[in-house]
Amino acid sequence: MTLTTPQTPDVSSTPSSAPAASVASTSTSRIAAAFARRAQLPKGRPALIPYVTAGDPSPTVTVPVMHALVAAGADILELGVPFSDPMADGPVIQRASERALALGVGLRHVLAMVREFRQTDTTTPVVLMGYANPIERMGQATFAAAAQEVGVDGVLVVDYPPEETVEFAALLAQHHIDPIFLLAPTSTTERIQAIASIAKGYVYYVSLKGVTGAGNIDVQEVSERITTIRKHVLVPVGVGFGIRDAASAAALGAVADAVVIGSKLIQEIEAAVAGVPAEQLADVAARAAGDWLRTIRHALDELPPRAVITETRISA
Repeated sequence: MTLTTPQTPDVSSTPSSAPAASVASTSTSRIAAAFARRAQLPKGRPALIPYVTAGDPSPTVTVPVMHALVAAGADILELGVPFSDPMADGPVIQRASERALALGVGLRHVLAMVREFRQTDTTTPVVLMGYANPIERMGQATFAAAAQEVGVDGVLVVDYPPEETVEFAALLAQHHIDPIFLLAPTSTTERIQAIASIAKGYVYYVSLKGVTGAGNIDVQEVSERITTIRKHVLVPVGVGFGIRDAASAAALGAVADAVVIGSKLIQEIEAAVAGVPAEQLADVAARAAGDWLRTIRHALDELPPRAVITETRISA
């Protein structure tokens, strides 16, 4: 299968008659609104943030899978931008990236997928997660404008050096896009404070040292680190890396504001579509993704009520 490379979205060419909510982000962050909705529920407080790699296992699959994840209880979607050297990702996401790249999927295609998703969903936040190289090739300013125009709500770049972080975050903020940042078990107090001063939407705490999908999680250690992070950070704290099933999701959901899950979800899709004809890929992948995510949402919904951070306030 070959793809036609879409033109980078041009903000100035958007028809004036198009509904504003269908393209550009609104002045009120969809991410903040998602956490606020979750905090108002009597239980099931932790937000659920699934991650999938755009274009895997086929470009035609991504948008149907996104909709299926929302129907299964996702509060926010993380959409991975395929990259040839995903240094923070384990073998599962690396394979997904390789498959998408082999089909010609690049950053412009990912933006086009978000635009398509926004045609029928103007509420669910979409966060792009990836690496600096594709953004630099497009140009930071061009990327930020295009991302806003198609309806991206947040951007997480794994490998921008600290000296470039503040500048890029300011550029995203100008386009009403939340800059999302990673914090790790090794993050110093100084690093946490620096991120706290510019973070919007949520911060993503990496529960394990190493790459995505690896190792076992020490929930007590994660809880202690989140307590430390919350002394400085006023946005919600999501936790990811190493979440494999409903039990591990619930254990982390009991101490975090959100649970981020990617590698295991991609494995479920990968297994479901093996040997499936191309014309059935979208249906099979969407069904597998939705069915599995419902088990995670159910586990989170069984957690007792507790205080949850919603942007700059606590909802008890």
